[in-house]
Amino acid sequence: MRKIILTLSLLACTSAALAAPNIITVSRFEIGKDKWAFNREEVMLTCRGGNALFAINPGTLMQYPLNEVAEEQVLSGMTKGQPVSVILIDSPDNPGKKMSLEPFIERAQALCKKD
Repeated sequence: MRKIILTLSLLACTSAALAAPNIITVSRFEIGKDKWAFNREEVMLTCRGGNALFAINPGTLMQYPLNEVAEEQVLSGMTKGQPVSVILIDSPDNPGKKMSLEPFIERAQALCKKD
């Protein structure tokens, strides 16, 4: 009886871990100061259902959509979040323009392929 309960408990934990969204943490040091786009030292990146890409502030857990699918989910109320422009920094090379999100979108898209 104990073996059955233990087996079921382990199975439940395993399935919960497999159902969790893929999340990685990236830092200014890892990406490089010249490509870093955020006013935070690190962010978490995730890919959710429908290939919705988000950056997450690890300090507040606020989500910031990185693509149109994620923006639609925030606007429709499926998930909570704020516009990514809240945490974007200006490009030092192009005054008045924000830094590119492309390196972060690529990293987050790679998480979608892991499912």
